[in-house]
Amino acid sequence: MAAPVSSAPEAPPSRTVVLAVHYQNDVLHRDGKVRVGLSADMDEERARVVERASALLTGARARGIAVVSARAAYREDGADVIQNCAIFRNVVTSGVLRDGTWGCAFHDGLGPVEGEFVVKHTRVNAFYGSPLEEVLRLLGATRLIIAGISTHSAVEHAARHAADIGFDVIVAEDACCSATRQTHDASLASMSLIATIMTTAEAVSVLAEESAHARH
Repeated sequence: MAAPVSSAPEAPPSRTVVLAVHYQNDVLHRDGKVRVGLSADMDEERARVVERASALLTGARARGIAVVSARAAYREDGADVIQNCAIFRNVVTSGVLRDGTWGCAFHDGLGPVEGEFVVKHTRVNAFYGSPLEEVLRLLGATRLIIAGISTHSAVEHAARHAADIGFDVIVAEDACCSATRQTHDASLASMSLIATIMTTAEAVSVLAEESAHARH
């Protein structure tokens, strides 16, 4: 008599964490000094990003989904900034993102809430030289929804690193931006090989589905 065929075990459910990257004043505010993600005259785009980012963070927290905020921050004297390329040399000469200053602080309404993890780093890639991976493993994350500024720089660096170390990656594209739409769209097209590109509304629906599944 043939042995019964056992069915394959179900894959464990995904556990999602939202990774919010560089929603800081120097990067996002009209009076900020960093123009890689937004130029000074992109007020309509800025308002859209703030609205979508707020919706993503609020949607996650309302459903009990963890949010981790990554912030770039440097010493006042810039001694912790490497100067091997233009982007880091500009950090030194412009004095941006100095720890403890208004520019380094989170944009109003887009910062962490009490009890959430905040990861500080000094490179473009929020994972490099930081405890970000350790924090995500501690939270039990298997899937990341990444959003932030700028799309082609900090967001793409984080998405590629996350994919390389085994996370399922979603990029909430309308909660991200670059200084030109062409750059933003090109980055999304490039990331589509290693991440699922969604709108914020679609990403919040993923969170709602996960939350509903966890309750049953």
